[in-house]
Amino acid sequence: MTVAPTGPLAGLRILDMATVVAAPFAATLCADAGAEVVKLELPDGNDPLRGLAPTGLYWKVLNRGKAGISLDVRQPEGRALFLQLIAGFDILVENFRPGTLDRWGLDWATLQAHNPRLSVLRLTGFGQTGPYASRPGFARIFEAMGGLAHLTGEAGGNPLHINFPVGDSIAGLFGAFAIASLAAERARDPQAPGREVDLSATEALLRVLEPLAAEHECLGEVRGRSGARASYTAPSNIYRTRDGLWITLVGSSDGIFRRLCAAMDMPALGDDPRFASNPARLRHLDEIDGTIARWFAAHPYVTLAALLEAHGVPFSKIYSIADALDDPHLRARQAFVRLPDAELGSLPAPAAVPRFGGHTPPPPRTGPATGEHNAQVYGALGLTGTDLAALRAARTI
Repeated sequence: MTVAPTGPLAGLRILDMATVVAAPFAATLCADAGAEVVKLELPDGNDPLRGLAPTGLYWKVLNRGKAGISLDVRQPEGRALFLQLIAGFDILVENFRPGTLDRWGLDWATLQAHNPRLSVLRLTGFGQTGPYASRPGFARIFEAMGGLAHLTGEAGGNPLHINFPVGDSIAGLFGAFAIASLAAERARDPQAPGREVDLSATEALLRVLEPLAAEHECLGEVRGRSGARASYTAPSNIYRTRDGLWITLVGSSDGIFRRLCAAMDMPALGDDPRFASNPARLRHLDEIDGTIARWFAAHPYVTLAALLEAHGVPFSKIYSIADALDDPHLRARQAFVRLPDAELGSLPAPAAVPRFGGHTPPPPRTGPATGEHNAQVYGALGLTGTDLAALRAARTI
């Protein structure tokens, strides 16, 4: 098995029986920080993530650094083996609809009877309670219900989703935070009992959009779509250069705005009462944004980048993944690593984030094949080759 030997979460054992993206991503982040993570799949290996386009690659990078076992916990033999297995883990990660594990005879009381120290992270679309609890949850569903899609798109246009399940990633970050919180509690109090963690992905989206409810109650406002333009600070937008590239720029503080005016060789704009403060710029947003857009359209990227850099104005070209892979800063930081892979040799993937001093783990392997580590994991429980052969014949593993 691939186990990180050091790191802040070294010694923590996580059994990840979740599917698709959000909850497995939470476990992977913990593996990056040194936890030992075992990925449990059904014997047929039909996790939908394996079939998402491009086939197989998402699985390989998302489930990196995990050992892989197969087990059908719905069978009596599988349930018994699962309860034997769970005794050696600190955290169980699952994302089934509420009540699913209970129907399989793996309710909270049963899990606690076999391991009182076990905590369970239950990550679902809508949480364990409430009228929507049994609904299926996918990233685009809770991006819509959590309000993110309402903010995405052009003013007066349709709401949009981005071409990536970012809602899953946000929920997974909250999941990793929950696991790290449990580990901190256990370190402070070794006798702390196991906990059930009820993580709603929809509520995770609501949490990161934290000021919107207060704006609605106190100001009567419902923040909506404004394209790439920010409606809370100005100037902040994406502008096109003369040579057809796109630059995002943030000039929201008064000092930055004055530096932008100097870069544009329009210093008087910085003292114009219409633009002298952020509230004033927001009141005259079309005018100042139009001025900036025309300046960008009149110059090539290299000229603009040099001027903005020289005047300390925050900006960036809009990067594709190809740009990110080729960026000298990201290359110097080794922001991408190569994950060893049995089929493809290696695959590029983002490095572990954040970086902990004194902990520089080697790049982990890509996600495991279905049941790849059955012999090692079940062998540690005392099962023999004959036992495993019988379980395979019964499609239990």
